[in-house]
Amino acid sequence: MSEYKHLKVAKADGVARITFDRPKHNVLDIEMMNELIAELNGLVADDELKCLVLNGAGASFCAGVEVTDHKPEMAAKMIETFNHIFELIDQLHVPSIASVHGACLGGGMEAAIACDIIVAAKNALFGQPEIKLGFLPPYAAVRLPHLVGPSKAVEICTTGKRYSAEEARQMGMVSYAVEDDQLAEATDKLVKEIQYNSPLIIRLNKQAVKKHLGMPLPKAIESVSNLFLNTLMKTEDVLEGIKSFEEKRKPVWKNK
Repeated sequence: MSEYKHLKVAKADGVARITFDRPKHNVLDIEMMNELIAELNGLVADDELKCLVLNGAGASFCAGVEVTDHKPEMAAKMIETFNHIFELIDQLHVPSIASVHGACLGGGMEAAIACDIIVAAKNALFGQPEIKLGFLPPYAAVRLPHLVGPSKAVEICTTGKRYSAEEARQMGMVSYAVEDDQLAEATDKLVKEIQYNSPLIIRLNKQAVKKHLGMPLPKAIESVSNLFLNTLMKTEDVLEGIKSFEEKRKPVWKNK
């Protein structure tokens, strides 16, 4: 377990869990962002990793970014640091899950939507209230249209409205909205489904999805078929998967 001032980090059985821990509502400042960057850098290079879970200690997931870091003399450094977080999450070769409760606002919502999957407690509140202070949410402006469509993205960014977990689920931003006391259980259930699989095959599956986004269908089919035949089929784990099925036993992955 790594030691940070504003994060709690635990790694076990191929799963990394990063918990925001800056009371009262885990508001991100530059120091906390740099801690997150340091941890994500290591995870990007971890070939044994199967999954990342982001969550928050206390009352909220994350209520945003420190307003003082938005001042003109700090803004460039803050944006550069903040953007690096999203670049690293995007570089992860394995699924990332945001397990969200309480306030998930501003930069906190941007951190959540950077993940592949959001599991939210019904007490979670999502929103981009930056406009109320005269700002815009840079990453959300880029990411949200892919999740909820351009029209809803404009609504979210220009109203500063707050949305319930169920509303966020209905618009496609949240994958699961669960009872408050079931958040940990629902997240762990999803993690265990991923955890069962080979780290290598997890990476190849995520690559198959992300690499072909926006690609014309014939080119995408050709590329993903090449990945299947010339990469996947040459791994030891695909052979182990077939063998374990035939022998009716749990596979023993080699990650190669």
